[in-house]
Amino acid sequence: MPSHSLMHILQPRHTKLKPNEVKELLEKYNISLSQLPKIKATDPALPEACLSGDIIKIERKEEDKTHVYYRVIV
Repeated sequence: MPSHSLMHILQPRHTKLKPNEVKELLEKYNISLSQLPKIKATDPALPEACLSGDIIKIERKEEDKTHVYYRVIV
């Protein structure tokens, strides 16, 4: 069984966006919060103190590239 620390190394980085970052994201893609994919508030990968409606930036590394995804907490 993998060690607990190994799981954190393999887990994509989850970052809560600040209000100004949320505004920029929604304007850049001309979307609303309801159009973003969802992530449950109970997801263990979420940073501390996240609330429903917050937007999370997820960075997944594959080889030499980093792919960025956004989710809204429900």
